[in-house]
Amino acid sequence: MRRFLILLAAFAACVGLSTLPAAATPSYCGLVWGSQDKSNPTYSPATLTNVRAGRHECFDRMVVDLAGPSAGYLVRYVDTVTEDGSGASVPLRGGAFLQVTVNAPAYDDAGDMTYRPTDRTELTNVSGYQTLRQIAWAVSFEGQSTIGLGVRARLPFRVSTLDNPTRVVIDVAHYW
Repeated sequence: MRRFLILLAAFAACVGLSTLPAAATPSYCGLVWGSQDKSNPTYSPATLTNVRAGRHECFDRMVVDLAGPSAGYLVRYVDTVTEDGSGASVPLRGGAFLQVTVNAPAYDDAGDMTYRPTDRTELTNVSGYQTLRQIAWAVSFEGQSTIGLGVRARLPFRVSTLDNPTRVVIDVAHYW
């Protein structure tokens, strides 16, 4: 059935129909995510320790590792990712940009850095990923850490928190 709906959508595009009725539009891999802001206001004494990425069949994933209890977040599409405090823009590759703010600092109570990226412009290598184009460090300011995520286009995404180990996970779908 899914294959039929995909073929029907391709046919509709070829003959000039702009879209299929909503009921006939298949979801991609069963994903029902949207592209609107996602947030959780929880603050945590956790500190940010690492940023990494992974590829999956239907989405690409960015993971923010934390030392301590789960932290909240604000993840949203923006025209330009900016640094808190200075307002400086963070250059990113891609057709759309997610500003990822995690409610946990990248420094401990003594002010010592708990996450020190080797290259602020390339936190992890995402070359060859289907959706992710670049992950760049913005800033850790006043108990929050901000990361820029360049993606291929404005695509559906979800955000979740996981424990053991504690992390904030951002999944961005390959397609709508």
